[in-house]
Amino acid sequence: MDRHEFDIIRPYNAGEMKGALSSLLADRHFDRMCSGLVPWLPRAVRNALLRTLFIGVKTPLDFQLRFMKPVVKYVLHKCSKGVSADFGGLDKQGSYTFISNHRDIVLDSAILDLELHLAGFRTTCEIAIGDNLLIYPWIETLVKMNKAFVVRRSLAGKDRLEGSRLMSRYMHHAIGEKHENIWIAQREGRAKDSSDETQYSLLRMLNLGGESADTRENLRRLHLVPLTISYEYDPCDYLKATEFQLKRDNPDWKKSKQDDLDNMRTGIFGYKGRIAYVVSEELNGVLEEMPEGEFTKEQYIELAARIDRIIHSGYTLWPGNYVAADMLSGTDDFAAHYTERDRKKFLKYLEGQYAKIRLEHPDREFLMERMLTMYANPVRNKMRACGL
Repeated sequence: MDRHEFDIIRPYNAGEMKGALSSLLADRHFDRMCSGLVPWLPRAVRNALLRTLFIGVKTPLDFQLRFMKPVVKYVLHKCSKGVSADFGGLDKQGSYTFISNHRDIVLDSAILDLELHLAGFRTTCEIAIGDNLLIYPWIETLVKMNKAFVVRRSLAGKDRLEGSRLMSRYMHHAIGEKHENIWIAQREGRAKDSSDETQYSLLRMLNLGGESADTRENLRRLHLVPLTISYEYDPCDYLKATEFQLKRDNPDWKKSKQDDLDNMRTGIFGYKGRIAYVVSEELNGVLEEMPEGEFTKEQYIELAARIDRIIHSGYTLWPGNYVAADMLSGTDDFAAHYTERDRKKFLKYLEGQYAKIRLEHPDREFLMERMLTMYANPVRNKMRACGL
């Protein structure tokens, strides 16, 4: 296999990190971003400082530990009540493909990397990131320094299929030969209503790069591990609600690059409350129950539904989730899970988020219903997954 075939999507290799830094420091958009963070430092001083801090950084893992680890720790300290992470009985020397629900564009994988490191795992994750988020060249450079590989969503037709094959081959290469971990979301983009569902087409893509005629074997080689991510508060909830109304009022409405940047910024620096990461066992047991040979569409759909049940049953629920579920149903079915103080606190939070919405004609009833639904759906899905 020609390893250069992966050059267009893979993270940087060790020998490319120094050149990547030089590319960043020469980029005017990156400089503008840095200038906004530390406006009191002249560009020459900023660049000299970054080059000094980069001494000893030879690999993307070095970069994560030198730069990303303290940044993520700072964000969690300032913008959350901390993270609980349960990795169960996973082998810390193993290589896994974590397939998870998607809550934040940037932090889902960044927090996972930090928690894997703190838990003593051999390495962090290579991260699947859509090219729609690589708005400027410096962003692509930065994420590839941070162990990201690119999902080319902008392709169409036969090119899209070949792009899927290439990504699948790369993932098999990363797990089987590079002995890396991988993080990938269960679907393309976030579920804006927090009703997380695995796209069966993602599972089909994972099979494309395998060398066996048996789909089970190809998927087993990726060591798939479902991961459930739960945030007490979603700082982007009001932005998602805004998108729902804009799309309702104009079916042709599409997000701009600025919208994506606003979502990234708000997701990183907005308040998240408590955060929980819960992993299941590898999917090998589930795969053993599937038939040998090439899966049909129905079998991929069945496997996706099994993954959904695992992810949904792993949700960590907080009082606000139960308050939202009762408010939408007009009942007190979950009243045992919250106090009157919890209810008032959550309603005050929602009012504060609603106040941030910037629409010419906001539909309050619709927007509040959309935000409530985001918090209620994890309750509904967990109850269904657990047979309650």
